[in-house]
Amino acid sequence: MKSKFRKFKSFLITKFISLNGVISIVVLTLILVFLIYNSLKFFTEYPVFDFLTGTKWSPTSTEKFGLVPLFLGSLLVTVGAILIALPLGVGAAIYIGELAPKVLREILKPIIEVLATIPSVVIGFIGLQLIVPAIKNIFKLPIGLTALAGSIMLAFMSLPTIISISEDAINAVPTKFRHASLALGATKWETTYKVVIPAASSGIVASIMLGLGRIVGETMTVLMLTGNSPRIVFSLLQPVRTITATIAAEMGEAVNGGLHYSALFAIGLVLFLITFLINLTADKFISRIKNF
Repeated sequence: MKSKFRKFKSFLITKFISLNGVISIVVLTLILVFLIYNSLKFFTEYPVFDFLTGTKWSPTSTEKFGLVPLFLGSLLVTVGAILIALPLGVGAAIYIGELAPKVLREILKPIIEVLATIPSVVIGFIGLQLIVPAIKNIFKLPIGLTALAGSIMLAFMSLPTIISISEDAINAVPTKFRHASLALGATKWETTYKVVIPAASSGIVASIMLGLGRIVGETMTVLMLTGNSPRIVFSLLQPVRTITATIAAEMGEAVNGGLHYSALFAIGLVLFLITFLINLTADKFISRIKNF
């Protein structure tokens, strides 16, 4: 009787997990269909080539819907943020997981997890009060609302994700690996970067990609800090506009069913495909590491 109950319980858990997986796939498919459906008007009335290669985004005056300045703005902010967050996040995870005293570790870990709960609008206000004036004064700029301001605060927002998951991956490395390395004469630091980090590399890469996903999809912070200037720039010290900020800023004033309205769904579709490619690349890379 007990054995049958355990089998039935296992059956229910398996079906429940499978059902959740199917629901997730269905929801993602419906989101994609929704974006494509609302983008059809734009792609049928506006040349796709002009959209993908256009260098001007001016929906109200000249009805120009060039994706390039928005894509470059998103790329610039994202690259800047990940370059800041990567060394800080992984370094902090290594320190907490391997080098910090136990008492300090028990204090730092919950603090970092609490940082992940701070609303993005609060992060934006902090950036407006601290980072924007500092950038303006340090670099002698006429305005501090730049791609660099957005990158710094987005890096701060992604740090809890990178640190927490990387630290969990480091703690998951079997202790016998460390003991074996130390027994062979390696120092604590040599054991950390030659044994522990390679063993935890798949989890560390996963944390970086999740942090990257948080950066790419963030809206409120970049809307408040990057200056919202849809121009082609290649400097972190210039105002930019990202894809997410464009959708948030213009959706409320776009006429429902109009070309501008449909164009915003089109760039939303592009953003969806970008995040999908990021996750797909991460999955392939993590699988390669595991197989290695």
